[in-house]
Amino acid sequence: MSFKVGDIVGRKSYQVDIHFRIIAIDHKTQEAELKGIDMRLFADAPLEDLVRIDDDTRDKLRELDEQRTSSSVEQIKQDRESSEGEGDGFFELPGRVLHMDGDANYLKKCMEVYRELNIPVYGIHMPEKEMPDRVTELLNQLRPEILIMTGHDAYSKTKGERNDLKAYRHSSYFCEAVKLAREYERHRDNLIIFAGACQSHFEALISSGANFASSPERVNIHALDPVFIVEKACYTSIDQIINVKQILHYSVTGSSGLGGIDTRGTYRMGKPKLK
Repeated sequence: MSFKVGDIVGRKSYQVDIHFRIIAIDHKTQEAELKGIDMRLFADAPLEDLVRIDDDTRDKLRELDEQRTSSSVEQIKQDRESSEGEGDGFFELPGRVLHMDGDANYLKKCMEVYRELNIPVYGIHMPEKEMPDRVTELLNQLRPEILIMTGHDAYSKTKGERNDLKAYRHSSYFCEAVKLAREYERHRDNLIIFAGACQSHFEALISSGANFASSPERVNIHALDPVFIVEKACYTSIDQIINVKQILHYSVTGSSGLGGIDTRGTYRMGKPKLK
């Protein structure tokens, strides 16, 4: 079977568990470079290990994914409404978000859900390796309360042990960017940081200064998992600690893919209600 850049494929050796798009083909080695469609994962695979995904199969998975996302969003809205109390007499100030994403399509998906959840956000697409060079400039310009740095990543056992940053595709860039963001704001409650993607070096990201990160068990995370962390950071009161368990409940990946530390929320209410 012949393949071309842009084809949607799965890997036979992994029981076609994840759908990828081919982004490059090395015809000498007969290997393809792959980018996850729903998961924030880069991978390489021999062409002989690939199988093309037909439109019907892709449509069914997309429909299931949209249903799962819609269910999480509706549950978040219901939980938010039930906890508002005297909200009619108040105005709201959720935390402001800067979302830096290495994947333009994922960023677009996230921005759609941010809008649905009334989250004030500035989204910008850039390659992961450029994030350390841009993060300080953007923080100074936008002054967010919450910073998201995500995209794609991957851990390769052939490149090193699990604790070796050199064995990860983009974790070193995420870590460097987190450290620079922490130089800008050292207090973890004044700037909440989520960093990482599929299979990222969780421990290194937390040690670098992130409040939340992926991936504790080096598993793949869903494209929208960062959004569920952002929502909790935006709509948890400043006098409360963000409920990490609740974040994991809404997320697709759960505790194997996401984790974090005790962090105060950013949500404020004011009175009287603004006209």
